[in-house]
Amino acid sequence: MKLAKDRPVKIVIIGAGGTGGYVIPHLYRIAFASERKCRIIIADGDIVEKKNLIRQNFADCDIGENKAEVMAERYSEVFGIETEYIPDFIESEEQLCNLFDLRSSYSEPKPIGILIGAVDNNRSRVMCHNVFNRLNDLIYIDAGNGEYTGQIVCGVKQGGRVFSRPVARLYPDILIDTEKFPSELSCAERSISAPQSIAANLFASTAVATMLYYLLIEGNLEKSKLTFSSRKLLMKAAA
Repeated sequence: MKLAKDRPVKIVIIGAGGTGGYVIPHLYRIAFASERKCRIIIADGDIVEKKNLIRQNFADCDIGENKAEVMAERYSEVFGIETEYIPDFIESEEQLCNLFDLRSSYSEPKPIGILIGAVDNNRSRVMCHNVFNRLNDLIYIDAGNGEYTGQIVCGVKQGGRVFSRPVARLYPDILIDTEKFPSELSCAERSISAPQSIAANLFASTAVATMLYYLLIEGNLEKSKLTFSSRKLLMKAAA
């Protein structure tokens, strides 16, 4: 896809933990370098815990703080980019759609919305997929990974036409998953998460950042899907 270099963007990233926490500093740096008018919204209802320091982008001083708030305050002032943080889990299609109400303070040309899904459950991916279907214009980048492998998929929709399929159209099993939203999990359930390594999180965040670079700076994204294996030090792009 091509994105005019003078077109403003509104970027919503859901998840500021394992992958999102590493995507966010790259996102700010790329947005700053693009010289576009950008607004960034970071959403995560989770609190930084000591165990997160092993593989997430946090420090001791962040323990007990909301992840979205930490990330927003750490990078927004450094790069001078308009930022909002939501210290809650986004679990409503209506709420997510409303975040892409692009009629606000922007002048022409109309901004395009970019949704970055850095979530660890398919229930949230279903929500993002449904919002992609509802909106006429949206770029939806999803990052999914296990302990050593994963994939990054960029869905593109402009003027109601799908130019690049989103993750759930490539992996339809996502749509029949019976997982719960994060807020629906008990304390015991939340303490058990899918195994991930810091290497996989870094691979995933690098892939997302690379897509953002080509979208925001080059204005042209040629590859919409990447798969990787951090164990094999392999990243492969597909059309």
